[in-house]
Amino acid sequence: MSGNERPEFPKKAVITGGMPYGNKELHFGHVGGMYVHADFFARFLRDRIGRDNVIFVSGTDCYGSPILEDWRLQVENGLFSGTIQEFVEINHIKQSDVLNKYQISLNLFGASGIGRPGEIHAGLCSEFFIRLKEKGWLIKKEMPQFYDPEKECFLNGRQVIGQCPIDGCRSERGYADECSLGHQYDPSELINPKSTLSGKTPIMKNSVNYYLDLFRFRDELEKFIQRENDKPGARVFYISALREFFEPPAIHVKKNYLEDLEKIREKLPCHSFQEGTKKSFKLVFDRLEDREKACSILTENRIFFRNSKTLVPFRLTGNIEWGVPVPGEENLTFWVWPESIWAPISFTAAYLESMGINGKEWEKWWKARDVKIYQFIGEDNIYFYGIAGMAMFMGDHSNSPSFDPEDNELQIPRLIANNHILFLDKKASSSGKIKPPMAGDLLSYYTSDQLRAHFLSLGLGIRSIGFRPKPFNPSAQENDGDPVLKEGNLLSNVLNKAVRSCFYSIQKYFGNKIPVGKISPGIKQESDQAILDFEQAVYRHEFHQAVAVLDGYIRNITRFWAHNTRDIDRALEDSTLRQTVIDTFHMVRVSAVLVHPIAPSGSEMIREYLNFGDDFFSWDHIFQDLYFFMPDPENHEVKFLEPRVDFFEKHPSQLK
Repeated sequence: MSGNERPEFPKKAVITGGMPYGNKELHFGHVGGMYVHADFFARFLRDRIGRDNVIFVSGTDCYGSPILEDWRLQVENGLFSGTIQEFVEINHIKQSDVLNKYQISLNLFGASGIGRPGEIHAGLCSEFFIRLKEKGWLIKKEMPQFYDPEKECFLNGRQVIGQCPIDGCRSERGYADECSLGHQYDPSELINPKSTLSGKTPIMKNSVNYYLDLFRFRDELEKFIQRENDKPGARVFYISALREFFEPPAIHVKKNYLEDLEKIREKLPCHSFQEGTKKSFKLVFDRLEDREKACSILTENRIFFRNSKTLVPFRLTGNIEWGVPVPGEENLTFWVWPESIWAPISFTAAYLESMGINGKEWEKWWKARDVKIYQFIGEDNIYFYGIAGMAMFMGDHSNSPSFDPEDNELQIPRLIANNHILFLDKKASSSGKIKPPMAGDLLSYYTSDQLRAHFLSLGLGIRSIGFRPKPFNPSAQENDGDPVLKEGNLLSNVLNKAVRSCFYSIQKYFGNKIPVGKISPGIKQESDQAILDFEQAVYRHEFHQAVAVLDGYIRNITRFWAHNTRDIDRALEDSTLRQTVIDTFHMVRVSAVLVHPIAPSGSEMIREYLNFGDDFFSWDHIFQDLYFFMPDPENHEVKFLEPRVDFFEKHPSQLK
């Protein structure tokens, strides 16, 4: 795409954000690593294609063993005395409150187990499951599951802690059948498992569950990945993470077990023997069933091994009591991951219903080819949304599953995956060793505009990067600058000064009216190019590049103003000031529109003081000058700006 070519955006769009668990408040990674990016894109699209053509939904993930386990521990330790439903509701309210403070403009922040959104979600779960079952995509099979004989109950998810068996995994811990990095494995493969209920080693006991046969979607999933790779702004790490699951089933065995392995190799199903790493070799199988048999044989002979990633059946159900009931099955509930993947559909239906529209109208948003669905997620969730989620959506299609479905079929979302946002250069999580600051706590030191601008600048689509807020950095010195304020200062210092200069100048010299005249050709060209560059950066989902475009453009405003107003008396005599005000107001207007998705409150304040309506931000008029919005340009008065009024404020703690 050339520098001046306009990208094509959809007619309508659904934006979703990954759902936080209902057992905690939001930490900075939830907001800075995902929600701010999703909100930036949603706000941009509302300006670009029209507010009524965009739905932005997310919500609290109410179910799952992490929530059940946290609730149990808090009750056990006397920290909470209510029901698990009340526990989740309290956390949902806290999450919603923080998102509002960060100006996250969700059409609906629902909850999968609370109120009307929860009711709609339970119904949609049943419908989705029944369709997948009727179409023959599900496997019902008996599999070993962890069981705590002391507590006399099956164990799910976070109720078991051990080490991940996937080769090369660097997660801090493994749980019942997935690790903290999202790797999937058979429960029997977990290394050194312990029950969190009793602290004892659990036994394996068979239970019956439903699974989605991912392998049958392999061909269409590979086409989906290739299309993702071919799209502008494709994120290399995301494509690489998806492709890891398309290796043939393999087992990695340490080389010091080679002698023991040779004694039993003839018992193993047909396989090839390959070199792995310096410390291991690899046994590669044609079928997943053969690898499973091999794992059992190796375990019986006490040969330590780890599995490679591959397409294994994706579990849909479990027996945890706190969950959405599976229709037609006693004692089975949906596993939290599958039902959370289709939860945004439920939230879309709940939002439409809240607006007086039939909830079934969700199909016009999720099943129409002229609507695009964008799901913003963190890198830990790539497998669930990019492999399992896509397969479930394809499995809902009327005929054969397709990565490019026809109209009136469930469409395949575009995933926008971000790398980890680190805390002081280390991965932080609420369940890990390094505890992250809560998102709400940051607002005691920074404004939401400052934080939003900084988070968007980090380039998480390229790499993991550290968040280093000075007030939370024990190694920061008193005279050190705060890296979080760099982008915020662009607004509160540079742009703020330019906007104030414009208003104070027309109040003093032009009767509080913007002088009427033509924009200088050079200024118009520079502004138009900034608009095009910004638009293309957003289209590629390179939000850090969009911030960089703004940085250069806004700094040029102050240089232009300073150069032309050094001698104010002379500028008045030769009309330089008049033209400078005309040109600078045009640049302020362009900046306000481009900044609007980043720092909405300050941008809205500029619009308010200019006495313009909401169409000020519409990209239908993006290349127009200010006079386009004035019915009577010669007599259009702006709102009077009092001394020392800031459009982009600093936090009170920064005013020293």
